[in-house]
Amino acid sequence: MLGESAVGAPCWVSLTVPDLAAAQRFYGAVMDWEFRPARLGEQFSVAMAHGDPVAGLGAVSSSLQVAVAWTPYFAVLDADETVSRVRERGGTVAVGPIPFPNGRAALSADRNGAGFGIWEGEILTSWRSDLHTAPASVRLHTVDAFDAAIFYGEVLDWACGRPECCEVEYQQEEVVLLRAGRPAARLGSGAVEADPDPAVRPHWQVHFAVRDVEASVRAARDHGGRVIEEHLDARPAWATLRDPDGGHFRVVAREQGR
Repeated sequence: MLGESAVGAPCWVSLTVPDLAAAQRFYGAVMDWEFRPARLGEQFSVAMAHGDPVAGLGAVSSSLQVAVAWTPYFAVLDADETVSRVRERGGTVAVGPIPFPNGRAALSADRNGAGFGIWEGEILTSWRSDLHTAPASVRLHTVDAFDAAIFYGEVLDWACGRPECCEVEYQQEEVVLLRAGRPAARLGSGAVEADPDPAVRPHWQVHFAVRDVEASVRAARDHGGRVIEEHLDARPAWATLRDPDGGHFRVVAREQGR
């Protein structure tokens, strides 16, 4: 069930890894997460923060050579219609829509190659847009933010004029997606489509709110990760990290009182 202003908004994030137990140890230390089994089987788990579901982690055999990357999912009303829009506008659909116990999902990529998911179904309380409690936000690093905004706007019904849809604003050369009046996603230009570095190619980056960015940075280093960039004196403080398998993500200091 979609909450207020939820259509087209991020509603979940997931990570595919070669070793689920190792990923749990790393993210448990860096993010202070706990994990519970998922309904999909023993190779999947749900990351929990203070009792709330935050993200999904799933193991895939390393022989399949699946890139380790955080993937955001966006809420839609009709998964079949949405994947048709993806294809019509030059994107690709890798998987789905496939059924799950509480909805349907598909994995896609936009026309510049950035991967994302769509979700039709129940949204967990921790991700409901009307409560301002989403545990993560997302930012697209892409070749041309304005062109990408047209693609995602048409695919995900951004700025469609209906009360349940998200709004879009242009701020300081970025496209900002708003849900219930708060930023839920940002789109920025500057990625290089053919660059060998996955951090430079078009991709969605997931930003997690944490209480202590410095502690997360220290834990990442101690557990085999890398610090790509850190700004501990910024307000809010933030750092971009890489897990031992190559997955990029960002930690940002949580606002006081949240």
